[in-house]
Amino acid sequence: MLVPAARTCFLMALFALGAVGGWAQNPTLGKSQPLTTAAWLSLAGDARIADHWGTHAEAQWRQAKGVGAAHQNLLRLGLTYHATAALQLTAGYGLLLTAAQRDAPGTVALPEHRLYEQLVINDSQNRLQLQHRYRLEQRWVQLAEQTAPTYLNRIRYQLRLTYPLSGPTLKPGGAYAVAADELFLGFGRHVEHGIFDQNRAYAALGYQVLKSLAVEVGYQNQLAPPNSAATFGSTHSVQLGLQFSPDFRPAALLTTTQEAGAKEASTRKN
Repeated sequence: MLVPAARTCFLMALFALGAVGGWAQNPTLGKSQPLTTAAWLSLAGDARIADHWGTHAEAQWRQAKGVGAAHQNLLRLGLTYHATAALQLTAGYGLLLTAAQRDAPGTVALPEHRLYEQLVINDSQNRLQLQHRYRLEQRWVQLAEQTAPTYLNRIRYQLRLTYPLSGPTLKPGGAYAVAADELFLGFGRHVEHGIFDQNRAYAALGYQVLKSLAVEVGYQNQLAPPNSAATFGSTHSVQLGLQFSPDFRPAALLTTTQEAGAKEASTRKN
């Protein structure tokens, strides 16, 4: 087991303390925050192209309603190195386009260009699957009142828990439950109003359609202080996500072909 139970509990406690510390440095703590509702659509693909290499592609559509609401489109690309079955390293580029009001006349989508480096550690404790994701971002954020983008640094940590509902392991045709939380902290000379950038808490139900295809429907609560780079206040989001993870390695393709052939032979026999 890569991360023992005691270490996992310690990380969760440290994670909670970090969130509290970030909020404590925020001068708006204790003030009421406006509420916003949103809908997110996420399409993500992680393709395995060699024993140690893979690619990542992700597109998100976000539409919010309420005070400070914004329409956002996100595109993220990356190259992944699979060090082991439990450890992956990814580096890539992301583009976020933000418009204050999607259909307002004269609305201009403001771009944010990102480079990112990511470490993912996968673990399991009995039926429970744990994923620790650490991401470092270098961001060039274009603000409406500025002619040149502002450079910002941000670090993110996400703990994601997945629990199979249809059996001891997650297999095609099985349902599962997800709980996750991700903390965003800014650092560097352009950070204002404390290091806390935002926090996203997420809960969902998913269905493993195929070995390489899963769909999730869930709820996310996003908390971001005013004057941050994210949507202001607290945002309640309904999310629909589609995850496609094909394996293009020759051995994987051979196995898939063999399984299809065996299934066809069994069908003919019956």
